[in-house]
Amino acid sequence: MVTEKTAQDLKPVLMEPKVKGVKTPYYQIEDKNQTIFVVSAGRNGVEFNKTEGFVSNFPGVQTFQCLYGSGILLLQRNDQLGDAKEFKVMVLNPLKSFSVPAGWGMCLVNTGNNFLVVLANIVLDKKYQVAQPIIEKRGLAYYVVEKKGEIVFEQNPNYQVHPQIATE
Repeated sequence: MVTEKTAQDLKPVLMEPKVKGVKTPYYQIEDKNQTIFVVSAGRNGVEFNKTEGFVSNFPGVQTFQCLYGSGILLLQRNDQLGDAKEFKVMVLNPLKSFSVPAGWGMCLVNTGNNFLVVLANIVLDKKYQVAQPIIEKRGLAYYVVEKKGEIVFEQNPNYQVHPQIATE
């Protein structure tokens, strides 16, 4: 099954929801045992295009692999009050694999000029992916933006705490 995510779907998690952005931010292709994310290149204002993101409640580790393109994986773990406790970033290139533990939020950001294609080892059952905590705060603790040709992490003002960014 192919699900097309529209600009309207992404507005609740954008830094600047009123600016014109990517018409079709991403596709989610689900098969029996896997999900493929196809994230379009482009910007939503100054913010790089991304997925809506979700917190994983899957009772185990989810494994992903970048198949094509380049981008950044954002990982965030919140405290009991919903503020960011840990924030990690990982550069994605073809054949790069990564895991998302239960309780962590994740978002794929396309920083390249082509599609970013990422394969997940499971079908993302809606009961295991919770978007509400991310939507309530209008995204994760940091937005990925372009300033003067550089990739920059801009603090999301809806969080009281902005942990140091760790890289993997």
